[in-house]
Amino acid sequence: MLHLTLRQLKVFESVASHLSFSRAAESLFLTQPAVSMQIKQLEQSIGLPLFEQMGKKIYLTDAGRELYHYSRAISQQLADMELALDELKGLERGKLNIAVVSTANYFAPHLLARFCQRYSGVTVSLNVANRETVLKQLSDNAVDMAIMGQPPDGPDIATESFMENPLVVIAPPNHPLCKMRRIPVKRLERETFLVREPGSGTRGAMERFFAAHHIAINRGMETDTSEAIKQAVQAGMGLGIMSLHTAELELETKRLSILDVQDFPIIRHWHVVHRKNKRLSSVAQAFREFLLKEAPALMPEITGVKH
Repeated sequence: MLHLTLRQLKVFESVASHLSFSRAAESLFLTQPAVSMQIKQLEQSIGLPLFEQMGKKIYLTDAGRELYHYSRAISQQLADMELALDELKGLERGKLNIAVVSTANYFAPHLLARFCQRYSGVTVSLNVANRETVLKQLSDNAVDMAIMGQPPDGPDIATESFMENPLVVIAPPNHPLCKMRRIPVKRLERETFLVREPGSGTRGAMERFFAAHHIAINRGMETDTSEAIKQAVQAGMGLGIMSLHTAELELETKRLSILDVQDFPIIRHWHVVHRKNKRLSSVAQAFREFLLKEAPALMPEITGVKH
């Protein structure tokens, strides 16, 4: 019989998922030597190498791929066991594991706070990342659900919209266009736009909008955070297109302005997303219902934005 520990499997699964000892150590809050030691002990117990190195990259061996398959199944069984025990506790205790795209992080913690005020025994694990990472967390069954603007396609994904997500054109308050009303969309061709990274839902919506209007924009800086775009717009590096919910503070303090451009705002929606075959806990089900029924009414109070 193999003498494996759950800790060893957890460390192995993290290394196998990241294909990096350093990133696994960071995600597990361990030192890299500690991770290496766990993997070495696991390989000694099994009697086979689990990883092989080619250049600067590591890859799973055949034994590593087999173990990864079974370790994920074991992790799922443990998660199901924990869920079943939490079900017996009801909403008095329980854990909600949720991922949100970075753009949604401007309001999601406030909604979570309202939810936790109602269910004081609930603990929350909040993962904030770009869309690509959040999709991987959903695919890996690492979270109960996610909040994002552009949900993925696929028959195994359940998605529901719970409120509007208007995209607006932002500019520094001293920009000449701030004095204009009903700005023609074509006028934007003369401006430089600061854009999100490829794969971003906001960038995808922006590109589809301009393509539909046969407009070619000048792209300046590309970044993976809305915060960087806001700072760059304030510095006068160009214009930006982003969710109204992400710019509330800067609009209120008049560090940014919304341009009155024809056919704007672009109306999108925020979605709550989970895998269809995911067994949602009582806590996760309650939070889903909370978003669908109460989030739209709470948002003006939370963000100060009325639309």
